[in-house]
Amino acid sequence: MQARMNNPAALLPDAVKGINLLYKAAHSAGLAKSTLELVHLRASQINGCSACVDSGARSMRKSGETDERLFAVAAWRETDYFTEAERAALELAEAATRLADRPDPVPDHIWEAAAKHFSEPELAALVLWIATTNFFNRINATTRQPAGQNWG
Repeated sequence: MQARMNNPAALLPDAVKGINLLYKAAHSAGLAKSTLELVHLRASQINGCSACVDSGARSMRKSGETDERLFAVAAWRETDYFTEAERAALELAEAATRLADRPDPVPDHIWEAAAKHFSEPELAALVLWIATTNFFNRINATTRQPAGQNWG
């Protein structure tokens, strides 16, 4: 696939500064990096963002993620590879990514399941990271950023 243009964030230096601040904030709340990577990969799968699916899977593998878990993210409900906390994070990521799919986009039971496993700062990081992932996905899908890029 050929990109329609260079990545917009790379073209606007102030955007890179803002993105780096979002990244730093989401990764500073004490939430496990593996949980952040799981929700990033799942949201990116839903959105069909090949660049983020590719980079997310590679990052997870580099961080020591097992092939079984990596291959099963799209079917996380049907496996026993994920903890209850990870399942709650994945369900929150799916709901927050598919906002238009139901009248109550993030029902209380999904929020409460996540709140059972994560502190308020960790929930804030999780919500921020899901939103940031969706932001990346929309930029990359719109401009057709190809998989396999070196994000630097």
